[in-house]
Amino acid sequence: MSEHPAALVAHGGNLHEAAERYGIAWDAWIDLSTGINPHGYPVPPVPPTAWRRLPDDGDGFAACAARYYGAPDAHHVLPVAGSQAAIRALPALLPLARVAIAPLTYGEYAPAFARAGHENVPLDVVHDTLPDSVTHVVIVNPNNPTTTHLTAARLLHWHTQLASRGGTLVIDEAFADAFGHEQSETLAHATNRDGLVVLRSPGKFFGLAGVRCGFALGAPALLAALRAHLGAWTVSGPARHAVTHAFEDSAWQNAMRVWLAAESARLVALLRAHGFAPHATPLFAWITDSRAAALQDALARRAVWTRRFDAPASLRFGLPASEDEWQRFEGALEQAVRAIG
Repeated sequence: MSEHPAALVAHGGNLHEAAERYGIAWDAWIDLSTGINPHGYPVPPVPPTAWRRLPDDGDGFAACAARYYGAPDAHHVLPVAGSQAAIRALPALLPLARVAIAPLTYGEYAPAFARAGHENVPLDVVHDTLPDSVTHVVIVNPNNPTTTHLTAARLLHWHTQLASRGGTLVIDEAFADAFGHEQSETLAHATNRDGLVVLRSPGKFFGLAGVRCGFALGAPALLAALRAHLGAWTVSGPARHAVTHAFEDSAWQNAMRVWLAAESARLVALLRAHGFAPHATPLFAWITDSRAAALQDALARRAVWTRRFDAPASLRFGLPASEDEWQRFEGALEQAVRAIG
């Protein structure tokens, strides 16, 4: 990977930067630059004790997550301060080796492994057999931003190959919740196997990115090392309150998956109507187009912020938050496409 280990990784959600660059007030924008559900979970009021007391590992939070994700049990689940904390810490806990990462995926993995001294190489997802020279593999499933979705069977096959080498398969399932467990190809249930780590986040589907909560699922020995590395009280009391309620509200989850499927279909239809060929998950759509930079700029001048990638030239679109935003986005997209020719 060509990215320097110390480089600052670009992310969506940088709306203040867009507002300053284009001279448009922050609250005038439609922010489509992330894949976060704009219809987030309605968190009930936080009890005063959640603010006053230190987070307590005996509160059943890990067990609640294990039930929701389908992990073997609470001993295979470690709550962390957003999956980002685990992404930063895990490489230092794995034997130094060659790690395969997709050229276009979530941008924090390659620099994290490089900082820890690993050698990064591009991952080729076309072939079932991994090169003998690769010891660790990182997969975002479904991938962000390309939406590529690998089957559980293929991932377990890769895990078998890597485990025989003393390696590790790291699977980031940040966007899996929107599909439901029966469709997501999740490997949460298999995290009793050595050399398999699954990272989950309630930030995307539940729209709770601000609580900074995530989960590492894996063998207890590795999770113990990760816990020692990260230290105590990684997830706050209010965050535990919010996520517990979200995980236990299956009625909201089921209704939201239906809603997001409809919203995603609407986004795909809109992009196709303007000549694009989108790839989509329930939370975002991705298009490749040589005019991506010009299209992002044209949309930004109309107060619509998107996430751009350079290799290949492409844009990712999240979901508008309301019917008013949908109407504004549709109008802005029509004008922007016309402007770039």
